[in-house]
Amino acid sequence: MRKIISFMHISLDGFVAGPNGEMNWIKVNEEIFDHVGKRIGQTDTALYGRVTYQMMESYWPGAGEKPSASRHDVAHSKWYNKAHKIVLSKTISGEGLTNTNIIGNNLSESINEIKQQPGSDILLFGSPTATHSLIQLNLIDGYWLFVNPVILGRGIPLFTDIKEKVNLKLLNTHQFTCGVTELDYTNDR
Repeated sequence: MRKIISFMHISLDGFVAGPNGEMNWIKVNEEIFDHVGKRIGQTDTALYGRVTYQMMESYWPGAGEKPSASRHDVAHSKWYNKAHKIVLSKTISGEGLTNTNIIGNNLSESINEIKQQPGSDILLFGSPTATHSLIQLNLIDGYWLFVNPVILGRGIPLFTDIKEKVNLKLLNTHQFTCGVTELDYTNDR
């Protein structure tokens, strides 16, 4: 069965964005891009909330073709264009979208059906609102977290309104030279 892995940058105090959605505190560099690129290259499906999907869709399809494109932009653009995309939204229509499924209702049933299909793990990119919905339905199988060395004090938390304890098993850690630490957990059900 396929797993849904939530991929997020978080602050040391557990926020995924500042109070107004700011993400200017996130540290990224070539070392992180290379590390993340290897793992993303092993998956064929991306899951997004509407806001993150629209942000991604406005940039990644043509990012690799720009004259100023970095090695990372070229590689991620190629992956993005090939990857199957699942978008959680009640407002987007799926008409005319290539290689993209929109899920607006029956979230639990639809996600569990997708998890039964052949393919690799499904990476849930950012998307705090979608992540919160999937956490509430116990549909996230793992967390791939990049802990940034910053305390925000307030903002959008990764974990909110948790109804019961979730035990996790640490699979891997990686320390980057910029101070970010990767923590890779699986749900220990």
